[in-house]
Amino acid sequence: MSLVLGTSGYEESLEAFCTASRTLDFNCVNQEFLPYLPSAPARVLDLGTGIGQNAFALANLGFDVVAVEPLSAFLSIAKKEHAHRSIKWIGDALPELKTLSQYHGAFHFILMDGVWHHLSPQERLATMSKLASLLHANGFCGISLRHGPAGAGTHTFPTSVKEVQVLMGLNQLDCEVVTQNQASKLPNKTQVTWSKVIIKHRRFNAV
Repeated sequence: MSLVLGTSGYEESLEAFCTASRTLDFNCVNQEFLPYLPSAPARVLDLGTGIGQNAFALANLGFDVVAVEPLSAFLSIAKKEHAHRSIKWIGDALPELKTLSQYHGAFHFILMDGVWHHLSPQERLATMSKLASLLHANGFCGISLRHGPAGAGTHTFPTSVKEVQVLMGLNQLDCEVVTQNQASKLPNKTQVTWSKVIIKHRRFNAV
């Protein structure tokens, strides 16, 4: 796979990032998204899985998980530390996600945790279109928006709920703001806050 700019900086901070990721509890980090999870079994997508802790938690809840990660070093660790028969590990990157072409409308839930701020404005536009194509007509997509200075990943762009709402509207998606400016779950990230949004097709529950 060619170099993905959004992964810049992570290989230089690999050990520290992995250590921090292992301390994050799925239910705590994603508590706002839990009410939107489908009933298991269902197919879910973890975009930017990192070392796989979220994918592993979702698989343990009974879901059929597709976990996508562009950085091969993370993907290798994920496969080793979070092996599960219900997880399909894929090396791919936004916004193209070429390996997911067969999954049109297949996912009842899509999780993007800590990914959006690594995408440029142009990539975000293409990504929202891709999310709309992958999301089941009655599915949800949870996106966390990081606000604050760059961390291990050095290729970052400012995020805002308003921008996401505009992009959703262009793709016939609706937005529900779950929370805004929430403190980081990591103790050494006092300058970092998070907002979380849920997206769904406008025809939700009409299909």
